Amino acid sequence: MLFWADCGSPFFLFMAHHVFIFLEIFSCEGGIQSYVKDILQAYSQLETADADIFILRDGVEFETPFDPDQMRFHCFKTNSAKLGRAKLAIALFTHLLSHRPDRVFCGHIHLAPLVELLCKPFGIPYTVLTYGKEVWEPLPTRKQKALQNADRIWAISRYSRDRACEANGIDPERVDFLFCAVDGKTFHPQAKNPDLIQRYQLGNHKVLMTVARLWSGDPYKGVDVTIRALPDILKSCPEVKYLVIGRGDDQPRLQKLSEELGIRDRVVFAGFVSSEELPRHYCIADAYVMPSQEGFGIVYLEAMACGVPVLSGDSDGSSDPLQNGRFGWRVPHRDPGEVAIACIEMLKGEDQRCNGHWLRQESLALFDKSAFAERLKALL
Repeated sequence: MLFWADCGSPFFLFMAHHVFIFLEIFSCEGGIQSYVKDILQAYSQLETADADIFILRDGVEFETPFDPDQMRFHCFKTNSAKLGRAKLAIALFTHLLSHRPDRVFCGHIHLAPLVELLCKPFGIPYTVLTYGKEVWEPLPTRKQKALQNADRIWAISRYSRDRACEANGIDPERVDFLFCAVDGKTFHPQAKNPDLIQRYQLGNHKVLMTVARLWSGDPYKGVDVTIRALPDILKSCPEVKYLVIGRGDDQPRLQKLSEELGIRDRVVFAGFVSSEELPRHYCIADAYVMPSQEGFGIVYLEAMACGVPVLSGDSDGSSDPLQNGRFGWRVPHRDPGEVAIACIEMLKGEDQRCNGHWLRQESLALFDKSAFAERLKALL
């Protein structure tokens, strides 16, 4: 950023130097990684972009699309986690000592104690980025202290802010919002792809869809709840099938559940789908269903940008992308009965929230990447 200082005459121009530190960005895909890439993309668009980015778990083999004169990447992937953290700490300390950046942005609570330890002696302010469940419960003392001593904290939703503040003794006034974003050029309405319809045997069916990691240690996505809701949905909409996109060790349990309910032929597990293929998959859905507990829920934005009506849980960060129900249905996240009622309404298509053109237009006005870039610029 540029700062003007009245040092007599003429004015003097100062450019701020920033440091970002993340766990990983390019070595895996996920909601946090997507969010971080959006931050870096928006930052790179600033005329005054000048940053060094330190990444603990990425290696130098990952190419970045950013101008190396503006954004310089330092990667510390090693076979030993302890060795990687040690190398990162030494490099970060050396950089802070020699460059004295204007601010450090800590990309994960796991890194916050290190950032606090290194920034405090130099008087360098730091901001901690938070996402969701990792800060919803009381943190260990060192992490809690690092969060409390941060100059600012960024949250992706009001719900995440409230949970983090209540659990860890943080003043909500010190928290800023940087809501997630969606690329409206990538995610847009298109005709149902016949190859995908054939691949998943969805011909002449109404399609409910979820995109989620199927991990037994993180079952809050609500796929099991939607499967339990299917028998009631089928009574009113007998042509329904449920397409589940994602992979993980929880899939056998979910498959067994569908078999026990006698609806195995109505649940299609698609497995992993690449980011490039995802927009076409959203567009074969008649409704996106994920009654979960999210820090925010980028997938809701992606579905709405494709003109697909959405359903979420009613006690999580999805209140922001769904605008407290203005853009979609919010139901108790562990209640199959309420999920069934909402899905039947969505499939009827009579509600304003099923108007794909309206849904896309209204959601992008708030959450397109251009709006995200403006928010980031204002925060910086």
